[in-house]
Amino acid sequence: MERLVTFKVLGQEYPLYTDAPEKDVQEILFLVKMQLEDAGQASQHFLPASKLGILTSLNIASKYVKMKREYEEYRQLVEEKISLLSERIEKNI
Repeated sequence: MERLVTFKVLGQEYPLYTDAPEKDVQEILFLVKMQLEDAGQASQHFLPASKLGILTSLNIASKYVKMKREYEEYRQLVEEKISLLSERIEKNI
């Protein structure tokens, strides 16, 4: 069931409607806050919230793309191993 969640980032409150479990929402908010802190520290200068938000979005998107690629590589490797295993089983039957 969708509910309103309000969270605070960079001194501003943001409302968000979500049906995600509370545990997931808390984990997501924690990760976003950590990314914002990392981006702010990496810049070593004060950045406007809009630029910090874009930098954080790019960092999260980069991690997503990398994880997606790694998952596809893993899935392909598993499929190959399953295929080899199936061939061995068929030969021994």
